Amino acid sequence: MPLQLIMSALLVRDYDEAIDWYTRVLGFRLLEDEARGPGKRWVVVEAPGGGRLLLARAATPVQASQIGNQCGGRVYLFLHTEDFDAERQRLEAAGVVFEEATRNEDFGRVAIFRDLYGNRWDLIQPLAH
Repeated sequence: MPLQLIMSALLVRDYDEAIDWYTRVLGFRLLEDEARGPGKRWVVVEAPGGGRLLLARAATPVQASQIGNQCGGRVYLFLHTEDFDAERQRLEAAGVVFEEATRNEDFGRVAIFRDLYGNRWDLIQPLAH
């Protein structure tokens, strides 16, 4: 079997705050929430179409300083949709703030938004091939 990337870790300030935002606002599904010792939990959410995030509460001052800036200000995560306009409207109604107007690129329609911590995401509707 070839290698497969199954999950990415995302530093968060608080487990419950992050679970609420990713499930309520982005529509992710909570897959796992297990205690792993004093103050630690294993929390995994999954996007409706697949793709998992481990919500990892920052445990050190260095980790805490990186919340919302895990990729040095670049877009860090990418969500694909089949209906860009409907998804953007749904996200905006849930309180998501987009940084820009929708752009048409060679690969599809795209706009950048930030999550509750400031991480930058692309919402993309790929061009049909």
